[in-house]
Amino acid sequence: MTQTAHTSTSPGKQMLSEHVYAHLRDAIMRGDYAPGDPLKPQALAKEQGVSLAVVREALVRLVGEGLADRLPNRGFAVPALSDRRWQEIAEARRTIEPVVLRMSIERGDVDWEARVRAAHHRLARTPAYVPEEGAYYSGAWSEAHRVFHRTLLEGCGNAVLLETFDRMWTASELARRWAAHRTPERDGIDEHRRLEEVALTRDADTAAEVLAQHLTQTAAALTGRTHHEPPKDA
Repeated sequence: MTQTAHTSTSPGKQMLSEHVYAHLRDAIMRGDYAPGDPLKPQALAKEQGVSLAVVREALVRLVGEGLADRLPNRGFAVPALSDRRWQEIAEARRTIEPVVLRMSIERGDVDWEARVRAAHHRLARTPAYVPEEGAYYSGAWSEAHRVFHRTLLEGCGNAVLLETFDRMWTASELARRWAAHRTPERDGIDEHRRLEEVALTRDADTAAEVLAQHLTQTAAALTGRTHHEPPKDA
């Protein structure tokens, strides 16, 4: 007898999994879970009123985005501050993004300049912290921050390089929030203003250096290493 094929995941289960995924992602991003905290499927299933399978599906998705770790024989957990991946991602960004910024400065037109100014204006005018969103960066600021950095690089005109940036940005979002929380004295407003300034004056050498320093400070905050900024007029 011929049996009708069924998809492995029903629409209802997909909807529940999406809901649990979004809930956990927001909670991790807000700082409701500390680095290294366990993510216990059974407890989460009870809390969310869903099946264990739904929770596991959501957790596997978080693992794929670097927002959770799957630990052999120990379930799931929020990544640790000491995880080597953060330094590897930072190294990749310091290697690639200054090169792409150079290309962007060399190739960007007047429309690119206008977009950089607009993106920086939005970033500068968006509150970084909103009490109801927890201790970490607000969603609106995080998006304005992403758009500013991506716009700086968009003048390169290379879709493959921009896709690489997108992947690295997503992978580093959690580390970026932790780093900011550990270094509240950091003057991100001035760092971004400086980036806009050197990019729009078409000073590719200085812009690449300023961007590399900007990225280095985030990685250093996770290791506890101090990083001395160069003079503001350097």
